[in-house]
Amino acid sequence: MAQTIPEKKQPTVLIFTTPTCSYCNMAKRYFREHSIRFRDIDISRDPAAARDVVRRSGQMGVPVIDIGGKIVVGFDKAKINQLLGIKN
Repeated sequence: MAQTIPEKKQPTVLIFTTPTCSYCNMAKRYFREHSIRFRDIDISRDPAAARDVVRRSGQMGVPVIDIGGKIVVGFDKAKINQLLGIKN
C-alpha cells in the first residue's frame, strides 16, 4: 500500500498594493501562475491598511507582501520563492 505524503499547508499571504503599481501587478500575476492563494489589500482605498503597511514594513512603498508573518518589501522573487518553497 502506497503511503501518501500530506501536502504542506500554504502560509497566509497578504499583499498590500495600489491599483497603479506595476510591481504589485507583477507579484499578483506571479502568485496566480504558481497557484498561490493571496489576499490583495488596496491601501489607496483603506487608510487603516496604509497605516498597517507602515507598521509592518517601516515604509509606505508597495508592494509589501506578508508571507506567514515574514515581510517582503517589493517584488523580491528570490525571497518570495524561498518563503513559499517555489522551485524555479
